[in-house]
Amino acid sequence: MGSNEDRYAFNCQWFDAQADLIRTYCLTFYPRDNSIEMYDIKNKRAFLKRSEYVELSMSDLHVGGIITVHARQLKIVDYADAYSRRNLENRKSRTLALIKPDAYNAIGQIIDVIQRAGFVIGRLTTVKMSAQKAEAFSRMQPQSGGPSPSEHAEHLRSDLIVVMELVGENAVESWQAIMGPDSIEEARSRAPGSIRASIGLDDVRNAVHGSATTALAAEEIEFFFGQNANWACTALFNNCTLCIIRPHAVKNAGQIVARVLEEGFEISAMRLWHMDKVVAEEFLDVYKGVLPEYPEMTYQLSNGPALVMEIRQEDAVNAFRQLVGPHDPEVAKHLRPDTIRSKFGVDRVRNCCHCTDLPEDGLLEVEYFFNILYNRKQT
Repeated sequence: MGSNEDRYAFNCQWFDAQADLIRTYCLTFYPRDNSIEMYDIKNKRAFLKRSEYVELSMSDLHVGGIITVHARQLKIVDYADAYSRRNLENRKSRTLALIKPDAYNAIGQIIDVIQRAGFVIGRLTTVKMSAQKAEAFSRMQPQSGGPSPSEHAEHLRSDLIVVMELVGENAVESWQAIMGPDSIEEARSRAPGSIRASIGLDDVRNAVHGSATTALAAEEIEFFFGQNANWACTALFNNCTLCIIRPHAVKNAGQIVARVLEEGFEISAMRLWHMDKVVAEEFLDVYKGVLPEYPEMTYQLSNGPALVMEIRQEDAVNAFRQLVGPHDPEVAKHLRPDTIRSKFGVDRVRNCCHCTDLPEDGLLEVEYFFNILYNRKQT
């Protein structure tokens, strides 16, 4: 190994549930061979010798991110050295993105634009804003002489919004360019390919929001995702089924969400979830001893972020299962080539999506995530 080999170091925390302790590690990533090593900071000793770990990539590593290493869920809290900070800070900067109520039907297309632009979606959730919170958020924004904060607040609280933390190179400026100017007229003349020029309706209902500055991005991310945020869950818990876009398919989440909405389903709650192995095993317990792939299924589900959604329609479980397709993508390709698993599934473990199997389980599965786990995360 050459002394000039690139390597990036991060301080990480892992919650040891058995000991009820937060343990701290320094994780070092070597891009050349996709290898990692870990050092136990408190005990001052090696924890994991350098070894290849193909499940982790450079795009997963950013401050504030959550990664899974050998079934341990680690939160990256800071850079561990000046070299990593100097080389990654601009490449791994953050911004806040909102999809406003007027762009609900375009949620999938907008997420797809974000992913194709090279952003990593660090966090994602749906919220319904109260009048007070919508007003507070609107008054955080720089005033430009356009619509008043109250006009923006009225629209933001009118219905469901999707909130995302985006991570990427020069994130604030890059997302601003993709959105286009606040004014629809200006967007259509100066940035005709932008989101606002394409689907914005007016200067309030202009589809999306993005942080104006890096400092404001930090404030806005704290507003929605900070420890004191405590947003009420948007799930409705009726006429519903559960969809989980598995970690291997999250890169195609925009296209999958777009297909779901195009087929007339309602998405009433979304959240990007980082499941640990215990949660994955508990949720998939019904398949234990039934499917031979059960161990691989639990490993895959806990090996990165998964997008979890409450899907609603009349006879939601059966109707959505038809859209998702057969469990085995190879079977889907031959018998149901227009289904989601046919297009995005790889094999019986990486089959793109989980969907509820039985009508009586639709509500139970939605409640597991959006009631039990959601409220556990809020505390």
